[in-house]
Amino acid sequence: MTAISADRVARVFVEVADTLVDEFDLIEFFHMLTDRIADMLDESPVGLLIADQRGRLAFTAASDESVELLELFQAQAQEGPCLDAFRQGQPVVNEDLRAAAGRWPVFAPRAVAAGFRSVHAFPLRLRTERIGVLNVFSASVGGRLDGGDIQVIQALADVASIGLLQERAIRRGEILTEQLQGALNSRIIIEQAKGAVAQARGIGVDEAFELIRQYSRRNNVGLVDTARGLVTDPSVLAGFLAG
Repeated sequence: MTAISADRVARVFVEVADTLVDEFDLIEFFHMLTDRIADMLDESPVGLLIADQRGRLAFTAASDESVELLELFQAQAQEGPCLDAFRQGQPVVNEDLRAAAGRWPVFAPRAVAAGFRSVHAFPLRLRTERIGVLNVFSASVGGRLDGGDIQVIQALADVASIGLLQERAIRRGEILTEQLQGALNSRIIIEQAKGAVAQARGIGVDEAFELIRQYSRRNNVGLVDTARGLVTDPSVLAGFLAG
């Protein structure tokens, strides 16, 4: 393969790094990544597999339909360059598929039958964390990557990993913030209910809270739901006081 041009590399790095935008579309990002790398490598087909919550690789995107079928087969067979690169956290490059039947007895013949002669796999990783694998296929016997190309593609995979993990962290942070805000809102409702019961019964707020908890358990209703009912529905408060 020819060396990747510096201009192409610069443009793709900027695009791959730009994951923290409004309305970020993860699937579109995966397809963009495979398309851009395929273009950089003169239309060499590129596929992407991402690990699920159990750590099993699953097909996510491809620049070519023929690669999509091969990636699905590779994930199903649990054998091939992507599995090796993912498990080891290191790229698998310049593998001659016609000579790889001993290493991948199921995958290699299938890939050769699909018209491919060489394969390369790059882990999507950040230090010890691995989230997927990027595969590059070539139909030519001379479809080899030189040392500089290998570094560029692995660096792109690493940048994509950093962006995706950062996006994941931001979304987790947003979820945590929502959960914390929900907890604070719930606390306010409970305090209001404690005050209402304490005033109605002429007791302290600690005793009122214990009565609310007992009522909640007795009626098999969540504490926050009980408190909300006491604050917003006069009939609930009346029933509480009558009980």
